[in-house]
Amino acid sequence: DQTPRSTQSDTAQQHLLPSTTVCSIELFTTGAELELDFSASNSVADPRRLPILACVDEDDDDDDDDHDGDGAGDASSRTGSNFGAEKTYILHGIQKNYRNDGRSNRDYRPMELELDIVVHASGSARLRLANTDILVGVKAEIDTPHPDRPNEGKIDFFIDCSANAAPEFEGRGGEQLAEEISNTLAKAYESQRGFDLSALCILANHQCWKLYVDVLVLECGGNLFDAISLAVKAALYNTRVPRVSTAMLDGGSMDLILTDDPYDCERLKVDTVPLLVTVCKIGEQCVVDPSAEEEECSAVSVVVGVCCRPDGKQSITTVRTSGEGSIHMDTLQKCFDLAASAASSLNSALTTAMKEDEKRNSSAQGKRKIFGFLK
Repeated sequence: DQTPRSTQSDTAQQHLLPSTTVCSIELFTTGAELELDFSASNSVADPRRLPILACVDEDDDDDDDDHDGDGAGDASSRTGSNFGAEKTYILHGIQKNYRNDGRSNRDYRPMELELDIVVHASGSARLRLANTDILVGVKAEIDTPHPDRPNEGKIDFFIDCSANAAPEFEGRGGEQLAEEISNTLAKAYESQRGFDLSALCILANHQCWKLYVDVLVLECGGNLFDAISLAVKAALYNTRVPRVSTAMLDGGSMDLILTDDPYDCERLKVDTVPLLVTVCKIGEQCVVDPSAEEEECSAVSVVVGVCCRPDGKQSITTVRTSGEGSIHMDTLQKCFDLAASAASSLNSALTTAMKEDEKRNSSAQGKRKIFGFLK
């Protein structure tokens, strides 16, 4: 057996832009209370129909303990020798809590975060998670509330997987995955314990703010769900909605007056905005933040939407499974616990990074330089 080498790469920190914040996150188990909230979505979405296989040596004794029925023991016979050897190398390393990039099973890759980079958007953010690059822009427009929710605003997600992000996205290959991510985000944000849509209401039954969240996947290096949810939360934190006042007209009708001052805006409360955490079952171990290669070794993965409240409690707003394998109930509970721990660490690190980025840029407001293709 080959033993994976533990290598720590710091090259991502050597080429950072002046307005970039790096988050290196190490997960730990928290004692926070975990609550399940399926008020918005009480069903698990259909599994993604992608050819995801797991590979184990034919002589591996762990095949007898595979109670989840993911069929990992037969995968090596269905793959080429080189491809199967690479999967076996990754799998054996994960069983020993070593991954091929030097991380443990509970570690995230380094992140780079940049806020307020799209000039004509109400809020924007760009997040890079290793080789996964996400750009998010938020636009706020006045709309009519939904009849079933007259006191709430609206939020709409649109995901665009660039054809250059991954070879499988060429043509219309990324449309199905984009729709799945968009639906998962929408279900996570529908919960009353998640994003407070009532703050977007202007006049009940008449006017409200509608947020259009446009996500562009520039590069795909694995773990799209987590990276997109982090970038969306950062963009919402950066979003500023113009202040609205009302005036009474003749006949008792109301007129809306939007301020002309670009700095007279209201911020959104994103403390309880949910984060998506992907937990992949590879062999007998559960890992977070899977790379593209590790996703190919996973027979089943669970995407969990977790809201972290200021009092330390957590709520699960949505659950989605993907892959061709099945998952045991005990393993599913382990995935929930790991997702809750990961969400707590991610939320804390992301909040710190957003505040540091805002503080650094506020000192030179109006003179900030735009880098790269956005200048």
